[in-house]
Amino acid sequence: MDEFESGDKGIAGPAPGPGAGDDGNSAPLPETVQIGNSPTYKLGRKLGKGGFGQVYVGRRVSSPSLGDRNPGANALEVALKFEHRTSKGCNYGAPSEWQVYNTLSGNHGVPRVHYKGKQGEFYIMVMDMLGPSLWDVWNNNSHSMSVEMVACIAIEAISILEKMHSKGYVHGDVKPENFLLGPCGTLEEKKLFLVDLGLATKWKGAGNGHIEYDQRPDVFRGTVRYASVHAHLGRTGSRRDDLESLAYTLIFLLRGRLPWQGYQGDNKGFLVSKKKMSTSPESLCGICPQSFRHFVEYVVNLKFDEEPNYAKCISLFDGIVGPHPDTRPINTDGAQKLIYQVGQKRGRLIAEEDDEQPKKKIRMGMPATQWISVYSARRPMKQRFAWRLSSL
Repeated sequence: MDEFESGDKGIAGPAPGPGAGDDGNSAPLPETVQIGNSPTYKLGRKLGKGGFGQVYVGRRVSSPSLGDRNPGANALEVALKFEHRTSKGCNYGAPSEWQVYNTLSGNHGVPRVHYKGKQGEFYIMVMDMLGPSLWDVWNNNSHSMSVEMVACIAIEAISILEKMHSKGYVHGDVKPENFLLGPCGTLEEKKLFLVDLGLATKWKGAGNGHIEYDQRPDVFRGTVRYASVHAHLGRTGSRRDDLESLAYTLIFLLRGRLPWQGYQGDNKGFLVSKKKMSTSPESLCGICPQSFRHFVEYVVNLKFDEEPNYAKCISLFDGIVGPHPDTRPINTDGAQKLIYQVGQKRGRLIAEEDDEQPKKKIRMGMPATQWISVYSARRPMKQRFAWRLSSL
């Protein structure tokens, strides 16, 4: 893949034909959409596609619903997300993404879903219309972004992930294509949103405890370019994985390329994983400000069930962004509470760091032996073998 192409999805169906659903089925998309008590929308241009669904512009052609006081639901243009009933995400009926949006819709950094329903062969969500993705902005700006803008993205993205994680979910596919700005020419055009919850999973189990660790080397979820090393190794997703993917996203936007881009073929995932493990934070970040290297070092050394210190992560970028939030290229209002906590706790954080014993470095760019547990179909069977990347 060329470095100027967006990253491909790790889990996706076959390429669809013209007018077909995302899984390559032959069912044509409806020309108009009306689900539940929603207005009627006419199908417009295609906005994009994810691992399971595809998104189009919907233009309202009926009168607004007088009983609905939410202006977003009666907007002239909305986003329509289609998912065919045979999609991988619809194995048990309605898309699993719907349940995630039931919890997260309208939360900080997550677009609102106004209507959900089934029409013909498709499950459909009517959502807020948003603006360009960070990948679009980077691509249209000669493949570059300023240090201040990327630092603002870091601050707000960490805040969005903190809110999502506090609700018990991890996103599972953090990347530039899934961060969108608000609609151009509106008050929200500098606001950051995180979309596509099709791969979101719960990190919080019954009784609010952490889910149990598991490892399935034959299962991969995410996008190869930005996925954490743990995702490549089939480890159960947790909060650390979202932050590691965010770190790769930030370095990509700042440097324009990641060291593992360019691999092709059936062995691509393994080669990318091997390269990620052998790339030190210093090499990955290059001449980037030290804040980015410190962020990478922190997130790649998080434990499976460790709660990230989001305020500390935000404080790393505090000195890069401008002092006046109103003049920043990205709206960081959503992160102000965490930034305030940083200001209150800065002295204590520094003192704690001085008292901490040096942590074992899990990944510092040196070849490592990774233990992989392989489970057979029968419960009593369990095999374990060493995968020494340096010898492969």
